[in-house]
Amino acid sequence: MTVFKPKVVKKILGVVCSLSLFSASAQIIPSPPQMSAKGYFLVDFTTGKVIAEGEADTKLLPASLTKMMTSYVIGTEILAGNIAPTDMVTISEKAWAKNFPESSKMFIEVGKKVSVDDLNHGIIIQSGNDACVAMAEHIAGSESAFADLMNAHAEKLGMTNSFFINSHGLDAPEQYTTPRDMATLGAALIRDVPEEYALYKQKSFTFNGIKQYNRNSLLWDASLDVDGIKTGHTAEAGYSLVTSATKGDMRLIAVVMGTESERARKVESKKLLNYGFRFFETITPYKAGDSFADQRIWMGNKETVSLGITQDTPITIPRGQRKNLKAHFELDQTLTAPLAKGSTVGTLFLQLDGEDIAEYPLVTLEEIEEGSFFSRIYDYLRLQIMQ
Repeated sequence: MTVFKPKVVKKILGVVCSLSLFSASAQIIPSPPQMSAKGYFLVDFTTGKVIAEGEADTKLLPASLTKMMTSYVIGTEILAGNIAPTDMVTISEKAWAKNFPESSKMFIEVGKKVSVDDLNHGIIIQSGNDACVAMAEHIAGSESAFADLMNAHAEKLGMTNSFFINSHGLDAPEQYTTPRDMATLGAALIRDVPEEYALYKQKSFTFNGIKQYNRNSLLWDASLDVDGIKTGHTAEAGYSLVTSATKGDMRLIAVVMGTESERARKVESKKLLNYGFRFFETITPYKAGDSFADQRIWMGNKETVSLGITQDTPITIPRGQRKNLKAHFELDQTLTAPLAKGSTVGTLFLQLDGEDIAEYPLVTLEEIEEGSFFSRIYDYLRLQIMQ
């Protein structure tokens, strides 16, 4: 009987419950390392937490980091069924290796047929500019049309400070990106096209009798579990590297752009990754379906309803701060029956050092039906008195 539903009461709407998950003194976290690069960015893949950045939105020449977008387009086209790894591509004069005498190439020959799978390996592992043109023409008909496709994907991914002119990354007017956008693209490769991303950890590839090694030297570094992503270099752009590595349940993406040498891009990238893994951690305080609290509900067949969340709560925090993490929730309505399972009734906040660092919808984990006629009247009167 809806006649007995109470008016919204501010005192009840203002219900706030706090819970200290742990308690101890704070730990000092040092500042990020000094970086010798035109721009850099370090982010947690799972949570999107930015750990370190410098000139992250400065527009820079992408060089062969461009091939990450070419690879992303290839991965999405394969996933959509528009092309297949077994497709054979006829190499045009524009894609001929002889057109790239002073730059990285796969050594494909005009008029020959090469599989999409081989070209894909040639792009990712050998950084072949010739292979990029061949795949661009195969997918879009021309490299300019493929660049339009690249920019459409960039816009969809939220890469607002990137623009691509070609598929390989050789310097071109109006072609640019930023460290932040490259991290966004790296995350998209890992998240959206995992089979494509799996190629990035391969250390070598042989085609046409020529064996070439992956230029990402961190793949050989035993102190880090690196499985990607891409190097880039031109005389004007400098030496760049986008890297992803894992440690336990934590995955980081590091972007270093515009260093002075191959060694420098490796050293600077390693500094960022080591800093992230050493001083931060990604934890999940609550799992989807966990009950957070039992809250009073009025005019129902039960006195309390179990409240919780429908998603995991991964967060990135300074290492050693887990013990200082707190949680609290706020209800945005008076809880009255009937109430369906999964109804959003408030917000769960995770807090560190007095600041909210994450929030999630708080929902009912069970269905509550209306109580008896007399119990509803009794609860209604009690609510009126509480006002």
